[in-house]
Amino acid sequence: MFKNVLKASVFAAALLAAGGSFIAPAFAEVVYNRGNSADPESLDPHKTSTVYEAHILRDLYDGLVMQDQNAELIPGAAESWTVSDDGLVYTFKLRADGVWSDGSPVTAEDFVYAFRRLEDPATGAEYASMLYVVKNAEEVNTGKIKPEELGVRAVDDKTFEVTLKSPTPYFLEMLTHQSTYPVSKAAIDKLGADWIKPGNLVSNGAFTLAEFVPNDHIRLVKNPKFHDAANVKLDVVNYYPTEDRSTAIKRYEAGELDSNDDIPTEQLADLKAKFGDQLRIGPYLGTYYYAIKTDKAPWDNVELRTAISEAIDRDFLAEKVWQNSMLPGYSMVPPGIEGYTPAMASFAEESQIDREDKAKAVLEKLGYTPEKPLKMEIRYNTSENHKNTAVAIQEQLKPLGVEVTLLNTDTKTHYGHLEQKGDFDVARAGWIADYKDPESFLGISRKASGNNYSNYDSPKFEELMDKAAADGGKPEARMKDLSDAERVLIDEVGQIPLLYYSYKNLVSPKIKGFDENVMDIHPSRFISKE
Repeated sequence: MFKNVLKASVFAAALLAAGGSFIAPAFAEVVYNRGNSADPESLDPHKTSTVYEAHILRDLYDGLVMQDQNAELIPGAAESWTVSDDGLVYTFKLRADGVWSDGSPVTAEDFVYAFRRLEDPATGAEYASMLYVVKNAEEVNTGKIKPEELGVRAVDDKTFEVTLKSPTPYFLEMLTHQSTYPVSKAAIDKLGADWIKPGNLVSNGAFTLAEFVPNDHIRLVKNPKFHDAANVKLDVVNYYPTEDRSTAIKRYEAGELDSNDDIPTEQLADLKAKFGDQLRIGPYLGTYYYAIKTDKAPWDNVELRTAISEAIDRDFLAEKVWQNSMLPGYSMVPPGIEGYTPAMASFAEESQIDREDKAKAVLEKLGYTPEKPLKMEIRYNTSENHKNTAVAIQEQLKPLGVEVTLLNTDTKTHYGHLEQKGDFDVARAGWIADYKDPESFLGISRKASGNNYSNYDSPKFEELMDKAAADGGKPEARMKDLSDAERVLIDEVGQIPLLYYSYKNLVSPKIKGFDENVMDIHPSRFISKE
C-alpha cells in the first residue's frame, strides 16, 4: 500500500511541475484491526453464547436498545419506549428510517419473529431461558404451547409490544444482549442455514458481513443504510481470532493489530513496562469458574464437590498465575452490583492450611488417598492463562489424593462440547454480565438454562429464583431472594467460582473511543482511528 501512495505522490508532483492540474485522490479507507480471543461458533444471534461472538454481533445488529461506549443504554432500532404503570407492558416505537442492509424496512413483525424464533424449541437457543420473563416464554420453549402465544405483538409496522410475567427491573438492559436482536425472516426462509454466510447475511447494524475465513479473520464493512451511518468513523473492522495470547502480543507490537482483548498474564510485568498506558486493566463484571458435573458419579456427591472447591488456593491463582490482574472469588455473583450482597463460600475466611486439612479428611473418608487417588479431568479452552490455572490446581490437589489430567481444545470446540451437554468432570468457564443484575450470574445455574454446563438441578434454588422473579416490583425483597438463592447454589457447589475478572486490553494510541467500563463493551460504531 505504501508503494502505491508513493507512486501517486510522485505522479502528482510531476503533473504540478509540468503545469498540469491535479485532483486529489479519495481518502484511504479507515481500517480497525481488532484482536478477538476466539472465533465465533456462529453469527446467528440465537445460537451464540460467548463474549467473542457478542463483540461481532454488536457491530452487525441493532437491537431495540443498545449500549454506548460507556455501556450506558441508548435507543437502538427503537427510538423510544414506554412502560405501563404495573411494569408489565413495554411498548417500543421503531425508527421510521430503520432498514435492513438490503434496503427493506425493519418492522415490528421482525421483532415478533425473532422473539418467537428464540423461544421455539426447534431453534435450540441456549439463551432461550433468559427471555422467560416474557409472558408464556417458558411454556413456548418447553413445547407446551405454540410460539404464536408468546407475549409479543406488532401493534402496527413500527410499534412492538412485549408483555412480561412480572415486573423485571433489568428488562431494558437485557435487550442489549445479542439473543434479542432482530433477524431477517425473508433471508432465513430463502437461504436456510446459509443465511449467515458473507453475501447472504442481512443485518441492521452499523456494519455488514463481507468475509468470514475461519481461524483467520472476519471482515465487516460500514453499512451506509444504518440510521447513524454519518457518525460511524470506521470503514472496515477486521476481527482476528487470537487464542494464542503471546502471538497476539507480537502482532500488536508489529502493528498488525490495533487492539487485543486479552494478554498472557505471566508476561504482565514486561507488558506494563513495554506498553505503558496502552495496557488497560480494570474491574470487569465477570466470574471465572469451573463447572463440575453434578449429575455424574462421583461428582454428584456434594461433600466431594465441597472438598475440591475448598482445597483450591484462590489467592495463589490470583497472585501468581494471574499476576494480581484477577481477584480471588468465592461467590458466583461478583462484587459491584448496587444493592446486592453476594453469598460467599462458608470457608472463604478460613486459612488455606485449615481448608486443605478439612478437604483431605473428607477425601480420605470417601476412600481417596495419594495411593488410591480420585481421578479428575479438567477441560479448558486454549489460552496460556487457562492452562496455567489448570496446572496450578492440578498441583494443589495432588497431595490430597486427587490425580488431575488436563484436556485442552480450541474455544469453539470447548464451548460446543459444554453446550451440547457432553461428558466431562470439571470444565473451565467464565461468565460476564449480560446486564448489571445478580440474575445474570445466577440464571445460568437454573435447570432450564442452556448455559448450565454442570447440569445443576436444585428445587430449593429454583424456588428462590422463582420467588425473586415474582418480587420483581419490590427491589429489596428481590435482592434478598437472589442472595438466598446464591447461598443455596454456593453451599451445594453447583459451580466452583474461582476468580473475579478484570479486563486486560491492549489499545493502540491511534484508537479513540475505546472507553473503559465494567462491562468491557466497545462497539466499533463509536471508535475512530487516527
